[in-house]
Amino acid sequence: MIAVFLNSFFRQRGQVLGWGLSLGLLGMLIVRFYDTLVAQSDTLMNLLASYPPEMMAFFGAGPGAVTAEMFTPSGYLSFEFFSFMPVILGMFAVLAGSGLLAADEESGTLDLILAHPVSRTALILGRLLAFAAATVGILALAWLGLLAGMRGAAMSIPAGELARAFYSVGAVMLFFGALALFLSLLLPSRRLAASIAGLVLVASYFTTSLARLNDSLKEAARFSPLNYYQGGAAIDNFNPTWLGGLLLSAALLAALAWLLFQRRDIRVGGEAGWRWPLPWSGLETRRHGAP
Repeated sequence: MIAVFLNSFFRQRGQVLGWGLSLGLLGMLIVRFYDTLVAQSDTLMNLLASYPPEMMAFFGAGPGAVTAEMFTPSGYLSFEFFSFMPVILGMFAVLAGSGLLAADEESGTLDLILAHPVSRTALILGRLLAFAAATVGILALAWLGLLAGMRGAAMSIPAGELARAFYSVGAVMLFFGALALFLSLLLPSRRLAASIAGLVLVASYFTTSLARLNDSLKEAARFSPLNYYQGGAAIDNFNPTWLGGLLLSAALLAALAWLLFQRRDIRVGGEAGWRWPLPWSGLETRRHGAP
């Protein structure tokens, strides 16, 4: 399993550096703008108060959120940085999770990997651990970028308190990565699995945001994973129950994916990806050369 973990993590090193360094640099720039924002807080509060509530909800703020709290360090980061992290990093998680096993299966190499003395449990567990390590690596680089931007700036948040917000981001990434992995083993293709997981992510984001404006959506928002995303609010008011719920849900999806993988008939190179009894399925099978 260690060999699987190291190989899988090594394959993701470019994504870790690309995503992590990009978000770290973005965080540094956002922190540097804080001094200017505080100096013009009165003017900006009047400007933001004139924005339509729908626009504020898109960025994670509900009615009445344009207050002095938005100009505190935690409120500023919550609005300017952590409000869009679930969608940005959620897409990485969906693509990475859907490809943990299905990418090799569709390329015709998964059956060759399993021909070696490695169990299915060791393979899926090693790759899940590599995905979790890649997630931690990306978030660590983004966290360091924010801390680096605070050096010499008016914003000052202790490193431990700032890390709480990244715990919440990480839990969301693990949840959607596990969901994409589960769907990739349940559905006939990786593309479909990633599309559905991405749709759930975007729908969850809008449902959670708009529930702040429309009380009729609050009941539906309870079933939205991002309803339990804390973002920058975790810096001041960390909720371990919400964090634990997301992590537990991710573990449950990973366990279901493991069960499906144990019973799965691995497709070999050249087989068609779609096996549903659709009118054109015979044509697709012949096109790919399967019997």
